[in-house]
Amino acid sequence: MRAELLYDAKAELGESPVWDSRAQTLYWLDILGKRIYADADKIAELDEFIGCLAVRQRGGLILAKRLSFWTFDLNSSSATFLAAPVDEPTSNRFNDGKCDPRGRFLAGTMNLNEKDPTGSLYSFDGKSITKLLSDVTISNGLTWSADGKVFYYIDTPTRQVKAFDYDLESGAIANPRIAATIPASLGWPDGMTSDTQGNLWIAMWGGAQITRWNPNTGQLLEQIPIPALQPSSCVFGGKHMNELFISSARKDMDDATLNQYPFSGGVFRVETNVEGLPLFEFAG
Repeated sequence: MRAELLYDAKAELGESPVWDSRAQTLYWLDILGKRIYADADKIAELDEFIGCLAVRQRGGLILAKRLSFWTFDLNSSSATFLAAPVDEPTSNRFNDGKCDPRGRFLAGTMNLNEKDPTGSLYSFDGKSITKLLSDVTISNGLTWSADGKVFYYIDTPTRQVKAFDYDLESGAIANPRIAATIPASLGWPDGMTSDTQGNLWIAMWGGAQITRWNPNTGQLLEQIPIPALQPSSCVFGGKHMNELFISSARKDMDDATLNQYPFSGGVFRVETNVEGLPLFEFAG
């Protein structure tokens, strides 16, 4: 499996790739540029950081802006406020997020200094916001098992993928355990997705690669080189759901490193030999 450059976007912090299977469109963000993209096209530039997004069942998108949830109308490029967590520190911002099989939007926060554990993980059903985790440093990758009963989560500095029992009816998490421990030699675990075989695919920030893991054994199954030092997230898509789309960043890279990885900040594509799990849409 080889990675090809799909869009040479030069994003400062490319993130949150989302495959819309109905529209056959890849949405993604440049968090620091405050921009939303559809495939290669910039479709909006907002007034605040946008940490993550998801497709809405009723049309358009849901966004986790700096510290609040908004809908986004694709026709008018207008955003409408929905809700905000209570008592979230103003030094924080939303980072990664994704919808669960019942259509709740789970999104986590992080401190802007990337060091203090002031972040939390929230679940938003369109009416109320529930805090699932606190004392998080860099809330990142999240995904589910094929049956939706196991939730996987990454707080990047821990270098661990945590697994939780997931109650689909209530959205509650329980019984935390370590599904995988990431060696420092591979980079920092960032965004994550899963395939129909139950394996986890993780973007390795600073490691110039995507890794695949068996969460039941903690075994590293595969490493796919990416021609960008800082892959940030990945998602399955395409007509047959076997294409892996990968976002990346060029923030904090010096000239020498950018010369070595000139496509950093681009979006990449890998044709895999597996089928990925589809993303779920926001039902609220």
